[in-house]
Amino acid sequence: MPESPPPRLDEIDVLLLDLLQYDAGRTLHDLGEQVGLSPSAVQRRIARYRKDGLISRQVAVLDPHRFGPTVLAAVLVTLDQESFEHHRAFAERTRSDPQVQQCYRVAGPWDYVVVLAARSMRDCSRLGDRLFKADANIKRYETLVVFDTLKTGLALPLPAPQPTRPQDRRL
Repeated sequence: MPESPPPRLDEIDVLLLDLLQYDAGRTLHDLGEQVGLSPSAVQRRIARYRKDGLISRQVAVLDPHRFGPTVLAAVLVTLDQESFEHHRAFAERTRSDPQVQQCYRVAGPWDYVVVLAARSMRDCSRLGDRLFKADANIKRYETLVVFDTLKTGLALPLPAPQPTRPQDRRL
């Protein structure tokens, strides 16, 4: 399936999307004040972003330290055999496990970087055994335990606004 072209975003779209990706819980009124639109105009734009797939979902980001000890680990993984089916199976397994926070297919000597969240070091070890050691197609994996979180985020750099043409004007 070919990639869809990037969306045409005006200055208000870029500003509004940037505000939303840092805090989607802001009120329509507050967002409208920030971008110079009425709450109903903001709501229409947000509905358009969802319809166009620019906003895929909204979530609450929990502070892991408020729930007691949490162990985070980045795991570097290399598969033994490279095939579409082996990559699909690995992707399905990591997607289905709630303790897998993120999983990236990467270039270089490793095939994947997997970020895990566990309640303890023992839990993290068992999780690694279950996800990686028990898989005969994992050639090698290396677990890097996180000592301190310096920055986390999901905000994307947004494209520059497109010049507005009269036929493109919509709120």
